[in-house]
Amino acid sequence: MSIEVIFGNGARNLDLEPSPIESGWIRQGNPIARGRILSRSLDGSAWTAIWDCTAGEFNWFYGIDETVYVIDGSVIITPPGAEPHRVNAGDSIFFPSGSSAHWNVENYVRKVAFLREPLPRRMQQLAGLYKAARQLIRRGPDKNTLR
Repeated sequence: MSIEVIFGNGARNLDLEPSPIESGWIRQGNPIARGRILSRSLDGSAWTAIWDCTAGEFNWFYGIDETVYVIDGSVIITPPGAEPHRVNAGDSIFFPSGSSAHWNVENYVRKVAFLREPLPRRMQQLAGLYKAARQLIRRGPDKNTLR
């Protein structure tokens, strides 16, 4: 298995492919979006991508967990029923699966996105049980327990 440097200053210069925003999500302007997948986990449940977009306003609906790190430009993010937040280069924000937000790109934004498919609820419960069992095994028997 090899390790590859996938972003840093070079992330500003990567060639990106067209990644159009759903036409029904666009609210104003003609935002042009591009993207590129940088890496994928072995099981395919997580990946890293770079994405950029020109000026425009649109809604975005998240079907997966996404952590965004803005590397260039800025965007005003407005979650439903909440106040707008300006997210500038160097800032990050988390969007859980099932959430949505209004994006207002005034000029340009480029981000690195860390994306993850959440496990189905039943699998999350099983994973929680597994984690608790591992912690109990590591801790060993309770010294206060009568034998």
